[in-house]
Amino acid sequence: MTDYVIRPERPGEEAAIHAMVTRAFEGHPYSDGDEQDVIDRLRDDGDLVLSLVAVEGDTILGQITYSPAILASGEDGWVVLGPVAVEPSYHGQGIGRALIEAGETAMKERGAKGITVLGNPDIYGRFGFEQNTPMWLAGELGWAFQVKSLGAPIPACEQKYVGAFDPVTD
Repeated sequence: MTDYVIRPERPGEEAAIHAMVTRAFEGHPYSDGDEQDVIDRLRDDGDLVLSLVAVEGDTILGQITYSPAILASGEDGWVVLGPVAVEPSYHGQGIGRALIEAGETAMKERGAKGITVLGNPDIYGRFGFEQNTPMWLAGELGWAFQVKSLGAPIPACEQKYVGAFDPVTD
């Protein structure tokens, strides 16, 4: 097990985060290969609510991103988790779990109402994310959409993403 610390990203770490996320998603079956670019666009657009990194010394071992969720109801306070990435040579050491748990704690402290994620239900279900809630995501990936309330009722509405997730409209 490695000895790492989880903290907010710092200015000047953008290139290292970009490179690590690129490596983490290379060849991943559910990846478009642009996760690192999404993070850069979120940062550039001012939509990066939170970026936490797992670091050992000066080496970034993992990163998790949060951005605003856009709800058709107009309700704010909901955030999107993702992407989350871990350096491939460090998989299986609990870094991803630690990042998700630290991110959730930070979102609670900031007063977020809940978190949504688009990902493998077998993985995110372990963290309390649920499919088939009153909130939904339209389109072919809707099956992978999951929601976790942080105490607020889950609104019955569609969720959309900020522009960074769709570079055509960005």
